Amino acid sequence: MSVSLILVPLAIAAAAAHAGLTKGKQGTVCAVQTRMRDVNLLAAALRDTRAAVEPDGDALVADWAGVRARFVRDERQVWAAYFTGDVDEPRAVDIVRAVDAAYGRQVQAAVLARLTQRAPAAGLRLESRSVTPDRAVRLVFAVERAT
Repeated sequence: MSVSLILVPLAIAAAAAHAGLTKGKQGTVCAVQTRMRDVNLLAAALRDTRAAVEPDGDALVADWAGVRARFVRDERQVWAAYFTGDVDEPRAVDIVRAVDAAYGRQVQAAVLARLTQRAPAAGLRLESRSVTPDRAVRLVFAVERAT
């Protein structure tokens, strides 16, 4: 079986929501909302979902037990995921949602690293860092000098 998912950026997801599902020559095609843009963060997110990830030109190929997905971007930089193997539409959508959640965690980690790296140059010192049960991160900085 094959399933094709068009990973619609959140900014245009509302307009695309009306597209719905279609049956095509390549199996089920479904539009799924996503925030994924950066290929390196996407690769890290795929690994977080326990996928074996290999670059294939401009695409990424991810393998899970019995399922393979090829992630490619079109000319508008919108990702599409083409699933093959032991996968149906609900499972493909669940995989993409798990990857999107992992991608969000990767973005959060990158932003936190950037903030803590740039803080000293801005005259700030990190005093504390805490993580809430919903994985929100709270950073408290002290002002060491005015910039």
